[in-house]
Amino acid sequence: MAEKTDAQSPAPHVADSHDLIRVHGARENNLKDVSVEIPKRRLTVFTGVSGSGKSSLVFDTIAAESRRLINETYSAFVQGFMPTPGRPEVDVLDGLTTAIIVDQQRMGADPRSTVGTATDANAMLRILFSRLGEPHIGPPSAFAFNVPSVRASGAITVERGNSKAVKATFTRTGGMCTHCEGRGTVTDLDLTQLFDDSKSLNEGAITVPGYKGGGWNHRLYSESGFYDPDKPIGKFTEQERHDFLHREPTRMKIAGINMTYEGLIPRIRKSMLAKDKEAMQPHIREFVERAVTFTTCPGCDGTRLGEGARSSKIKGISIADACAMEIRDLAEWVGGLSHPSAAPLLTALRQTLDSFTEIGLGYLSLDRPAGTLSGGEAQRVKMVRHLGSSLTDVTYVFDEPTIGLHPHDIQRMNDLLLRLRDKGNTVLVVEHKPETIAIADHVVDLGPGAGAGGGTVCFEGTVEELRAGTTVTGRHLDDRARLKDTVRKPTGTLEIRGASANNLRDVDVDVPLGVMVVVTGVAGSGKSSLVHGSIPAGAGVVSVDQSPIKGSRRSNPATYTGLLEPVRKAFAKANGVKPALFSANSEGACPTCNGAGVVYLDLAVMAGVAAPCEDCEGKRFQPSVLEYRLGGKDISEVLAMPVAEAREFFGAGEARTPAARAVLDRLADVGLGYLTLGQPLTTLSGGERQRLKLAVHMAGKGGVYVLDEPTTGLHLADVEQLLGLLDRLVDSGKSVIVIEHHQAVMAHADWIVDLGPGAGHDGGRIVFEGTPADLVAARSTLTGEHLAAYVGA
Repeated sequence: MAEKTDAQSPAPHVADSHDLIRVHGARENNLKDVSVEIPKRRLTVFTGVSGSGKSSLVFDTIAAESRRLINETYSAFVQGFMPTPGRPEVDVLDGLTTAIIVDQQRMGADPRSTVGTATDANAMLRILFSRLGEPHIGPPSAFAFNVPSVRASGAITVERGNSKAVKATFTRTGGMCTHCEGRGTVTDLDLTQLFDDSKSLNEGAITVPGYKGGGWNHRLYSESGFYDPDKPIGKFTEQERHDFLHREPTRMKIAGINMTYEGLIPRIRKSMLAKDKEAMQPHIREFVERAVTFTTCPGCDGTRLGEGARSSKIKGISIADACAMEIRDLAEWVGGLSHPSAAPLLTALRQTLDSFTEIGLGYLSLDRPAGTLSGGEAQRVKMVRHLGSSLTDVTYVFDEPTIGLHPHDIQRMNDLLLRLRDKGNTVLVVEHKPETIAIADHVVDLGPGAGAGGGTVCFEGTVEELRAGTTVTGRHLDDRARLKDTVRKPTGTLEIRGASANNLRDVDVDVPLGVMVVVTGVAGSGKSSLVHGSIPAGAGVVSVDQSPIKGSRRSNPATYTGLLEPVRKAFAKANGVKPALFSANSEGACPTCNGAGVVYLDLAVMAGVAAPCEDCEGKRFQPSVLEYRLGGKDISEVLAMPVAEAREFFGAGEARTPAARAVLDRLADVGLGYLTLGQPLTTLSGGERQRLKLAVHMAGKGGVYVLDEPTTGLHLADVEQLLGLLDRLVDSGKSVIVIEHHQAVMAHADWIVDLGPGAGHDGGRIVFEGTPADLVAARSTLTGEHLAAYVGA
């Protein structure tokens, strides 16, 4: 028998040498030829001030290229149905693995999309009830509120020898409530908000957005021929009124074009009411809130399910009851079930439900509409499907996973990130919170500034090396806020009585006015329900929430804030021409690219390419327009300026424009001095969008400002600037109410309202009211303990 004489370990296999993701020459957005090497199977955190280029490097370069390469492995036919991202601006990208992106994009705003349908939990419950439910009513589809019941009969011809017709019937049992079509609510339209019956159609009787005179929506009715467009609607006959409001879809020619005519009410239901309110443009949402009343469906009592699905039960619980439970209670109920035929299913369902609890979402229910989740909650719901995954050696990419998390919950999130890493995955996290930066194996700090002042790598290394370094992040990593020596005295109170929205338990609270109030508590404790439910935006109240800004790639800070209007007028006045020439969406637009600045080339089965327009060189305007100048600059040069530079430009000299300067001052106040005026809104981060909204609302006449986590996406160094802004608002006589988890904001408050003690049915109560100093001294709540530790008390 041969003996082994060589005791040395074999040389490492060449396949094990690919342990880095190498990026060289990245130039996406504001990145300036960035080169980094990221270790695989480690947790790497990307830090830097807002706008420094973190998302450009992680999402728009590394993750985008990984997705593009994976898409190319599919057939051309399949690629036709998939998004086709272009190749990022980078010289070398190797060592990539499959990227799974868990971002803050709100989940589908379809009214039939719920927490249960967005994960596998609902599908597994349907199978469970179809197997074990008594009485047995049918297959899993019989418990699905997205599936209608269908019955059909007819004849089919089978060509086999002599042709013969065979009678056939087809049935499918669905669980959809026929009354509300699976939405859980029914709508009632206020006709007085749809039209003015004292006017005729030609006089502009229809008051629905988008139905103004001259447009196709208006012409559909005024030129249909079913009634006289010059006759007041109030004088229509019964038949004319029916045709105007309720007529079924009818194919006909209008103005020489084949169109489908349909009554106004079914048309509005399809075009506007089929969408979730959260997904609507602001002016449409305003109309819907004015004209439509949403009431719980009387047919299914809001469960979305038909009678059959609600009648089948397991241990006295129907699928509607199960979906309405808090997920941690449902997990307990499922844990008590056992049946040999459903054992694997029960195991998988328990694991999924336990993942919700682990991730801090045990307070949600499966029937919660997906559109009502915050960005942080949506991101954590997406994480649920990855926690039990058997995949290893993939790259998980997270965008500030601690958003919306109380300091008490951040440790749990950190544990989950480390678990994903320990399974052999590469975890890339864009993050500002020091608690999460602290667990990193590797840190990449971008900066030094934002926008044009950023886009370079300032530091790579361990957390300890970052602390010892001189970068902005390193200097601020151990920042701790001080409690204020004196707090402001309230000028009045806002009384909230008997608040019971969602999980609130008949809450009575007096919110002081004329001061800065912070409403805090663990995720799911009822903060948003209390503030948004009891202090609705309206007369005197300005609410700045985290809902996304609606806008196309043509929208930019200049158009969104109204800044472009005084700028165009200033250019027009200085040159003696029309203001419309200085709009890239109007007369001044380059005819080749229609003012977009880029030409989109559809390459069929390959990814489309956006190439700069050759005629205007990406400037978006006709050459003749660029000859007109203001203060020595043309309109394209002004739109390419950062806010900080534009403030100086419009503040003095020939270009002095006080109206423009006022808007730019507000943008600088909210920390957006680095944004260029013409940057597309689609490229802004969530935190940047919220601050842009805040800048717009600061010009309003509101006396009470309600802010929902304004520190979202803010670097530690920027929080100070935000606090200064909030102080100025209060000192100018405004009342500021902030929903917030950041300890620095809590320490800076004049008054704290703490909800809890837990989440869901364990929350919904006021556990503390008073000054930050009193909260720290009492240490009676989770918030009090964390705030005391933060300020070093």
